Amino acid sequence: MATKQCCGCIGSITRNGLSSRIASRQIRIASRPLLNTSRSLTTTQHTVTSNTPSMPSVNGQAIPSTSSSYKPTPATLPQAPFPIFTTVADFRKWRKEQMKQDKSVGFVPTMGALHEGHLALVKESLRENDETVVSIFVNPAQFAPTEDLSSYPRTMESDIAALNRLASTMSNHKQISAIFAPTVPEMYPSPDGKPFTQVVSDQIGAFVEVAGLQHKMEGSSRPTFFRGVATVVTKLFHIVQPDQAYFGQKDIQQAILLRRLVSDLLFAHPPSPEALRIMPTTRDPIDGLALSSRNAYLTQRARPHANILYRALCAGQKAWDENPGDIQATLQAARQKAKQIAEEADKDGIDLDILYIDLNDPVDLDNLENRRGKSIIDPQTISQRGAILSGAALIKEGRNGRVTRLIDNFLLGFKL
Repeated sequence: MATKQCCGCIGSITRNGLSSRIASRQIRIASRPLLNTSRSLTTTQHTVTSNTPSMPSVNGQAIPSTSSSYKPTPATLPQAPFPIFTTVADFRKWRKEQMKQDKSVGFVPTMGALHEGHLALVKESLRENDETVVSIFVNPAQFAPTEDLSSYPRTMESDIAALNRLASTMSNHKQISAIFAPTVPEMYPSPDGKPFTQVVSDQIGAFVEVAGLQHKMEGSSRPTFFRGVATVVTKLFHIVQPDQAYFGQKDIQQAILLRRLVSDLLFAHPPSPEALRIMPTTRDPIDGLALSSRNAYLTQRARPHANILYRALCAGQKAWDENPGDIQATLQAARQKAKQIAEEADKDGIDLDILYIDLNDPVDLDNLENRRGKSIIDPQTISQRGAILSGAALIKEGRNGRVTRLIDNFLLGFKL
């Protein structure tokens, strides 16, 4: 039986005579791949110390400097109890030694600004592998020129501290083995020395696309995003050569796309689509908001309304449970709930723009609402195959407030 993702999962509820809380559910994940800040980093192995002021935070999440010129020198780089590799050559020397010792390597690719979702992925890797590598790289190829590359949270010091503290939560006090934190030129080398450009038409070199999947769902509004993700993950898999890699369900399209990438291009590392482990979304234990590095952008007034997608998808799942495979009933319930929440937020001065709430096929990612006439879509067939119920929204406080993009999804009738 698939684990329920919502519907009466916040606070104390009664369902089938059982009372439960979201904190007791097995929801362990949420991460978003890949980071870099063109930092001048060096390989270090020290004890974690802090000589810099702590960063301000909102809702417990650090807000770093938004200056794109922030580039720590070796003298200012936080110390760590594990090696930090910044070049492909140095990392490969370390990886070669693990191969000689026949050690399994788990890999957690991130863009930094680590939260409990990322750490849950790391814990899973620590439990399942001899060695665990975490990459921290803000990948410019997945940001459009108009998106928030320069202001994306960069919190290397707190990331290292969080990874160091993680060992105390493990029964055997196991620590991660290494961080791979390359620069942009290291990941996107240019023979003529030109800096990397986010303008796709101006890019020169090899890039990876996954046809038929990357332009659906999130890709319909972010047409170059998954091209950038597929490219950087291909590079990272070639460098790290993981036996298993760990991703979060929150980025469901990314996870499905990457499994297809591993299968179609016959990757040796990870050796199979199943070795690309997709873990459940980690949520706020009080209101169910999916954890995300971008949650740090939320203002104090906007934060209570940010779980709009969770609440809407809960309504959709309830409708699905009552009428499995009924596309219209599921979407109508979710969309009506989202509209109601958006209207309530507006009275509080919070602008919520619902971009979409859709049902998609779990294999080809087709929009099930628009598939009529193309294939059999009777409720029984849909119910047996399952569906992805997902949504996206933009939230900001006031007319000129900073916009934060929210995404979330539930798996209906299937498991990954």
